[in-house]
Amino acid sequence: MAFAASTACCKPSVLLAPRASSLSSSQARLCRPSTSAAFHGLRAPASAFALTPAPRRRAASTGIVCGKVSKGSVPPNFTLKDQDGKTVSLSKFKGKPVVLYFYPADETPGCTKQACAFRDSYEKYKKAGAEVIGISGDDAASHKAFAKKYRLPFTLLSDEGNKVRKEWGVPSDLFGTLPGRQTYVLDKKGVVQYIYNNQFQPEKHIGETLKIIQNL
Repeated sequence: MAFAASTACCKPSVLLAPRASSLSSSQARLCRPSTSAAFHGLRAPASAFALTPAPRRRAASTGIVCGKVSKGSVPPNFTLKDQDGKTVSLSKFKGKPVVLYFYPADETPGCTKQACAFRDSYEKYKKAGAEVIGISGDDAASHKAFAKKYRLPFTLLSDEGNKVRKEWGVPSDLFGTLPGRQTYVLDKKGVVQYIYNNQFQPEKHIGETLKIIQNL
C-alpha cells in the first residue's frame, strides 16, 4: 500500500512535464538564468544572456580606461557655468593644453585633496601654458564656497544632472552609487592624450599629468 501511495503522488509532476516542454527553445533560454538568479539571490552572469551585451567596465583601480571619450579622440564640446555663474565652453580653451578632471563632490576628503594638489602645482601648469578645470554635479554656489575656502585658482564647472559626465562616459564607482573620478589631458588641438582614473588616490596623478603637459 505504501508503494502505491508513493506512485500516486508522483503522477501530477509527470502530467505537468508536457506543459513545461511546450515553451519555445528561445523562451527556455531566457527564463533559466533569471529563475536561477531569483532563487539564489544573485545576479546572473552577463554571458547567460545572449541578447544583452556586457556593459563596459573599467579596470580594478588605476590606469587608462575605455569609455565614450578615449585616448586619441576629440571629446564633445560643452557649455557650463563656473563658480562665478559665468558660462564657459570647452572650445574656449582650444589652442592650449587642458587638464580637465571630473570629481564626485565639493568638500569631500578625496576631492579636497585632489583640488589642493592641483592648487599647489597650478603655477607650474600655468607656466606650461595649460588650464586646469574641475567638474562636478555641484551648483555654482557650492563651487564658489569650495574655491574660496581652499583658495583654488582654477575654474570649477557645474555639471548639474551630470549630463557632460554621461556624455563623456565617465565610469561610476562603488557599483554605480558614486560619481567617478577621472582626469583627461587634452593637447592644443583638443585631442585627448591621457586618461587617468583612481577613486582612492586622488592626488597621485598630479605629477604625472604635469610631465605630460610639459612634453606636449
